[in-house]
Amino acid sequence: MVYEGKRLVSCHCFFLLTARFYWILTLMQRTHGQEYAHSIRLDGDIILGGLFPVHAKGDRGVPCGELKKEKGIHRLEAMLYAIDQINKDPDLLANITLGVRILDTCSRDTYALEQSLTFVQALIEKDGSDVKCANGDPPIFTKPDKISGVIGAAASSVSIMVANILRLFKIPQISYASTAPELSDNTRYDFFSRVVPPDSYQAQAMVDIVTALGWNYVSTLASEGNYGESGVEAFTQISREIGGVCIAQSLKIPREPRPGEFEKIIKRLLETPNARAVIMFANEDDIRRILEAAKKANQSGHFLWIGSDSWGSKISPVQQQEEIAEGAVTILPKRTSIDGFDRYFRSRTLANNRRNVWFAEFWEENFGCKLGSHGKRNSNIKKCTGSAGTPVIFNENGDAPGRYDIFQYQITNKSTEYKVIGQWTNQLHLNVEDMQWANRQHTHPASVCSLPCKAGERKKTVKGVPCCWHCERCEGYHYQVDEFSCELCPINKRPNANRTDCQLIPIIKLEWHSPWAIVPVFIAILGIIATTFVIVTFVRYNDTPIVRASGRELSYVLLTGIFLCYSITFLMIATPDTVVCSFRRIFLGLGMCFSYAALLTKTNRIHRIFEQGKKSVTAPKFISPASQLVITFSLISMQLIGVFIWFAIDPPHIIVDYGEQRTLEPENARGVLKCDISDLSLICSLGYSILLMVTCTVYAIKTRGVPETFNEAKPIGFTMYTTCIIWLAFIPIFFGTAQSAEKMYIQTTTLTVSMSLSASVSLGMLYMPKVYIIIFHPEQNVQKRKRSFKAVVTAATMQSKLTQKGNDRPNGEVKTELCESLETNSKSSVDFPMVKSGSTS
Repeated sequence: MVYEGKRLVSCHCFFLLTARFYWILTLMQRTHGQEYAHSIRLDGDIILGGLFPVHAKGDRGVPCGELKKEKGIHRLEAMLYAIDQINKDPDLLANITLGVRILDTCSRDTYALEQSLTFVQALIEKDGSDVKCANGDPPIFTKPDKISGVIGAAASSVSIMVANILRLFKIPQISYASTAPELSDNTRYDFFSRVVPPDSYQAQAMVDIVTALGWNYVSTLASEGNYGESGVEAFTQISREIGGVCIAQSLKIPREPRPGEFEKIIKRLLETPNARAVIMFANEDDIRRILEAAKKANQSGHFLWIGSDSWGSKISPVQQQEEIAEGAVTILPKRTSIDGFDRYFRSRTLANNRRNVWFAEFWEENFGCKLGSHGKRNSNIKKCTGSAGTPVIFNENGDAPGRYDIFQYQITNKSTEYKVIGQWTNQLHLNVEDMQWANRQHTHPASVCSLPCKAGERKKTVKGVPCCWHCERCEGYHYQVDEFSCELCPINKRPNANRTDCQLIPIIKLEWHSPWAIVPVFIAILGIIATTFVIVTFVRYNDTPIVRASGRELSYVLLTGIFLCYSITFLMIATPDTVVCSFRRIFLGLGMCFSYAALLTKTNRIHRIFEQGKKSVTAPKFISPASQLVITFSLISMQLIGVFIWFAIDPPHIIVDYGEQRTLEPENARGVLKCDISDLSLICSLGYSILLMVTCTVYAIKTRGVPETFNEAKPIGFTMYTTCIIWLAFIPIFFGTAQSAEKMYIQTTTLTVSMSLSASVSLGMLYMPKVYIIIFHPEQNVQKRKRSFKAVVTAATMQSKLTQKGNDRPNGEVKTELCESLETNSKSSVDFPMVKSGSTS
C-alpha cells in the first residue's frame, strides 16, 4: 500500500505540522515492517504510552546498541507490574482497564522522537482521497491506538524532544528519571511532569558534598545534551554563588564520540592533576566508557568521581572496572524497595513473560545463552499501596521535591557494594566516618588547587582562579588578620609565634647582674673607695702643709665632683622612675661641672698670678680661697640653672622605647624602660661641663711653662690632656652605636665608664701623689719658710730661665743660682708656704 500527498490536520489546527510530519510516520512503518514489531502492546480502555531505553545507543550508523538491563528492562517491567496491580484492583479504576504501548528509545533523542510519533497517530486526520490501491479498492487504514498519556522518558534530552511533540496534542507526559532543570519551565513544557526532582536540587546536593569533603578545585564532565549540560551548568552556577569551589576544567562528551575520544578526555583531566574530583552528569554508557579509559590510563585511585543520578547505584557502569570506580560518590533520588515487585521480577521467565518482546534478549544477556521461543503466563501479585509506599508530591512546576540518598562505591574483603553514606533533603547529612577510599583508606583525599596556608601566612590568589593561591608569610612585625591579609602590629606589640595575633613586647632595663653593668659598677665602687680614702686623708691632715698648699677649699670641691662622677654610675643603672630620672638630670653633668669648674678656677688663678707677676709686684684680684669658691660655685650654678629650666619645660618622666631594640626578627624585640632623656638633651646636659673641660685644658696649656716646683699646672695639664682623649673616644662610640640593638647597654656603659675614667685620671694625677707623701713620707710634709708674692714669681721666672740653660750647666750650678735668687727676693711682704713636696698655691 502506497501513500502519496499526505495532509496533516489536528483537532487544534496546528498549522505548523505539515505533510512532512505524516511522511515520517509512513517512513517509520516502512522501516520497521510490522507496526508493533519493536514495541509492547497491551489492549485496554485507556492506553498509556511508555518510553524506555531498552537498548543503548548504537555505533555510528546504527540506532540501537546493546541491551540495558537496569535502566531499560527493569524499569519497563516496573511499568508492566504497576499496570497489572491497577487492573487487578477493583477499587482503583472500576470497570476500566489500562493498556500500554511501550517503545524503545535506544537512548537516543532523535530515534525516540521517531518512535514517539506513534503516540499521536490517532489524533491526526488521515486524508485518503487521493490514495488508490492497485486493485481499485479504497485504502484500509489501520486504526492506531489513542494514547491518553505517556510514561517516560529516562534521559532528559529524550523527554525534551518528545515533550515538544506531545504538548501540541495535549498529551500529558510523566517522566520517571528526567531531571534537567529546563523541564521545570511550565511555559514550554506545560504538559510535562516528573516524579524525580530536577537537577537543580541534585547540583546543590553535589556542591554540598564537595564542600563537606573540603574539595574546592574540581572538574566537570557532561554528556552532550540537556541532561548533562544543564546539570553541569546548575552545578557551576550554584558553586559560583556560594563561592569556595572552582571549576578547573569543564569537558563535554559528544553525542557521537569518535574513537579515542574518552582517552583524550582522561588526558585533559590529567592536565590539572590537583583537581582530582570529577563531577559527572553523564549517561550510563558514557560513564562506563570514561571508567574504561581511566583504567586503560592506569589511573586507579587518582580520580574522585562524583556521579549524578544517572550513575546512582547501578552495577553496569562499574562492572569489571571496580578498582577504578572505588570511592565514587553517587546520588540517587530517594526510593523505597517494593517487595512485591522484587518477587514479581524474580518470577519472570521466558514462559510467563511473552508480553515483553525484549525479555528473551534480556534472558540471553543476563545468563549468557542463546534461546528459542518462550511462553507466557499470568502472575499472582499482591496489591501495592501508594507509589513505593510513600506519598507522591509535586510542586508548582510539576517537580518532585529534592530528596536523595548518597552512595559510595566501596570494595570490601568479601564484595563490592554501593553503601549509603548519607542523605540530602534541602540540606546534607553525610557520614564521613563511613566513607572509604582507594586502598580502603578512611582518610578522605584532597582535591584542591592549593594546600591551605599555614598559620601566619596569607593567601595571594591567582588572578581569575580564587581557589588557587600562593602562600606568603606575614613578615616582620605583621600578623595574619584573615586568610588574605596581614597587618602591622601596634608599636608596643609583636606577632606571636604563629603570627595569628599580636602580643606585648617584653620590657627590659639594664640589670645589675648584666656584664654591661658589672664592669662600670666595679670601677665606680673602686673609685668611690679611693675618693673616700683621699677625702678622709685630707680631712685627717687638713692643717698639714701639703693639704694647705693644694688649696684645701677647691680640693674638697674637686673631690666632691670626682665622687659624683663615680656615683652617677648607680643612677644610670638603677630602674628608671620619676625620682631616678630627676636625679639623673641633676647629677649627670653636675659631677663633671664640680670637677672642671674647680680645675678651671685653679688654672685660671695660676695663669693670672704669673702673668701679673711679670708686670707688677701687686697680687691679682680674686685669688683668695673665698674668691676661688665664689668663682667655682658661680660656674656650677650655671649648670644648675640650666637643669632647672629643663625641669620647667619638660618635667622628668619615664618612657618605654620600642624603637631602640626593634630588631629585624620580632622575637628579639624588646621595649626599653628609660628616662625621657634624648641624645640631644644628654649632650646639652654634658655640654657645659665639656666646655669647662676644654677651657681648663686651654689654661693648662698656657701655664705649662710654670715650674712644677711652685704649682700644680703640669699635673693639671696631664689630667686635662688625658680627659680630652677619653671624651674624644667617647663621642664616636656613643653616637656610632645609635642604631645598634645593644644601644642601651653600650651607651650607658660607655658614658659611665668615661665619667669614671675622667674622675680616676683627676684623682690619680692630682691627689694620689699627695696622699702617698702624707702617708708614707710624712717627713716631707713640713713647712720650710714663707715667701712674698714677688719672691715666688721672681723665683719661678728665674727657674724657667735657668731650666733653659740646664742642658749646658751641671745641676749643682742651677740649684745654687736658684737659691741665690730666692735669697735675694726673700723680703717680700706676701707669704706663701713652702714645702719639700714642691707644691705652691
